[in-house]
Amino acid sequence: MPPKSDLDHVTQLVALDFLTSKSTRADFAVPDTDMQLLIEAHAPGVYRLRCAQAGVLHNEKPGARARAHAEMLLARHEPVGELAVSSIAEAPHSGWRLQQGDITLEVTQSPLQLFVYKGEDCVLGSSGLALACDHDKQQASWHLAFELDGDDALHGTGETSTELDQRGSTRVSDEHGARALPLVWSTKGWGLYFNTLACVKHDLGDTDPDLYQVSLSDGVLDLFLFVGEPSEILNQYTALTGRAGQPGLWPMGVWLDQAGGQSVEDTLAVVQTFRDQQWGLDAVCLAAPAAYGFQADKPAFEWDANRVPDARDLFARAQALNVQFAAPSFPGVLRGTEMFDEWEDRGWLLIDDDGNAHVFEGNEASGGQPFGLLDLTHKDVYKLWSERQRQVFDEGLGAPVCNAQFDIPDGITARGGESGAILRTVYPLLARRALFDAVAGHKTPQEGVVISSDVFPAAQRFAWQRGPRTGNDWAAFEHSLRTALSLGDNGITVQTHTLGSAQHPVKDMTPELYIRWLAANVFSANFSFQALPALLPTAFDAAIQELVRHWLQWRYRLIPYVLGIIEDAVRSGLPVQRSMALAFPSDPLAQAWDTQYLLGPALLVAPVLKPGKQTQVYLPEGDAWWDLNTGWRYEGGTTWTVDADLDTLPLFGREGHMLCLGPNAQHTGDFNSARILDEVWMFGMPEHSPVVMRNKIRVMQMQGSSYIKGLEGLRILPSEGLEVKRRGAEVRISRAR
Repeated sequence: MPPKSDLDHVTQLVALDFLTSKSTRADFAVPDTDMQLLIEAHAPGVYRLRCAQAGVLHNEKPGARARAHAEMLLARHEPVGELAVSSIAEAPHSGWRLQQGDITLEVTQSPLQLFVYKGEDCVLGSSGLALACDHDKQQASWHLAFELDGDDALHGTGETSTELDQRGSTRVSDEHGARALPLVWSTKGWGLYFNTLACVKHDLGDTDPDLYQVSLSDGVLDLFLFVGEPSEILNQYTALTGRAGQPGLWPMGVWLDQAGGQSVEDTLAVVQTFRDQQWGLDAVCLAAPAAYGFQADKPAFEWDANRVPDARDLFARAQALNVQFAAPSFPGVLRGTEMFDEWEDRGWLLIDDDGNAHVFEGNEASGGQPFGLLDLTHKDVYKLWSERQRQVFDEGLGAPVCNAQFDIPDGITARGGESGAILRTVYPLLARRALFDAVAGHKTPQEGVVISSDVFPAAQRFAWQRGPRTGNDWAAFEHSLRTALSLGDNGITVQTHTLGSAQHPVKDMTPELYIRWLAANVFSANFSFQALPALLPTAFDAAIQELVRHWLQWRYRLIPYVLGIIEDAVRSGLPVQRSMALAFPSDPLAQAWDTQYLLGPALLVAPVLKPGKQTQVYLPEGDAWWDLNTGWRYEGGTTWTVDADLDTLPLFGREGHMLCLGPNAQHTGDFNSARILDEVWMFGMPEHSPVVMRNKIRVMQMQGSSYIKGLEGLRILPSEGLEVKRRGAEVRISRAR
């Protein structure tokens, strides 16, 4: 229900009248109003509900602004499912049944309520739908309530550093720093996505523990309802809203973040040390402020001469060291320059109520200098900024770094008319898209990364999310892990980690923590070292440096597997690091171990998050698990105390899967494109084709044996009790006699 302050303006939607139905849609009228409710079978297991004034819903020629906003949010607009509509005549809740296979949406006529069934089981029911009109601001606010039961663990809703189950909390998408998103799903088998750029408030049982209540401010209620396992919900959600492309090979190698105030010469010296010590490295990320931007008097980019005196020389030296460079940029011009004055006159900057360019206070990207933000809703401005960026990449820059989630005041307006919550949502989306167009838009297939920590609807379309700068203690390590798992619960494929933070005191970074953090980062999408001397491997003794070398060898051997997971996300929408709730929704005990995760489909990782070598691990039920360190097999649904020295990490292979590893390498340039893989580890009898970069390996079962194609020239490590026989290009795996 809406807050009490809105009650004078509330239209409670209490009844429906049936109008018509088609193979994909049913239309209903709301009595005593000019509103209609349209329900589509948008895809198998997905319903789309739209409620608004009839003229708005049936407008076949929306304006350019409305079309642009729709493209920002949805990758697939047309429904591809079919539904069968029938009447429900049983008292006391007559209404209609909209059925897709074994999934049914029941809509009661009076009172208006929604009930979702999978087979005979009711997985979700609503308890209210209201429209509140603020006549002073001429805005509409929707308020919905859904009943929760004891089995509903609620995930999604954006990034969190606390428990992944968000039940009992409140999340508001337009609160600065909240990092909330308009998606929520339950382990019980339902999900909701609110297709809007406006503010969405999730009350996940905070006000009433038995209700999920949501409020949003938009002229149209546009709601997608998903039914299925969480993995299928993310599959359908990302198919609907867009998926990330491939990052390419070099971003998969190890990264190094330049320390603030550090010279390029000193950073290159650190790179040379990595090469001399045989520590793998592929990419260097320059520190803020922006390393390049518009000149003061012309719309052309130039490098900050104090930081990068000669960009061509820098890229030549980087090529000689086999590293790529990423550099920070920002979509603005500094106040007091000719470009600021000229573009203010043109209307190319975001403006205030008086029509003047709004001046933002200096920040990290601008070097503390006040600036104006480019109006990226203006097609000419968007095109200019993107084209200038592409020129920098053509000169040799590997990737841009850009955080554009600015706290834009309510009175600021863009050329397209966007302001308030909508502008705050649209702006980082446009900035990331313009950069991706510059980096990858002209390539087939589109390949490249844009490094950003911004969280917004459609963030999952971009492959490289940067994790938080958390600190240098055990709590910071866990914070980084939890944010990655929570973003994965929202369909964001990749979050990278940092090994410590150059922005925080380093006194708590012990050698033990350093190696535990590094080991977990190796078994993630990716990570970066910090070039601050106290956070480099050279700050520790020879034994720790050897452990660094050990874990970095693991990282490069894992690249074909991790990149394969990212490539598979284009088809499945599943992230690299998968929470226990996402991977094992029917095992409540597994979900309690919410700092464990699946790395792709095959590996269970249990990071050691506190001092000491003993740690407990829970192996989810429904599968058997093979210890990568001992080769022992364990049944699922069991808890074990394991010993893990600093050269080991609790790792378990999922029975029926395979892990494909590459050769040892110092950088991705060492990879032989004709021989990406070196060996294959098997966890029990192979049943699933492995996830691996450029996968050409296929598994087939026949008469109790597995036949595998694509393993030519690879070493094969079968688990205990299996034997391997090669027959030309085919490998047969069978039980040992």
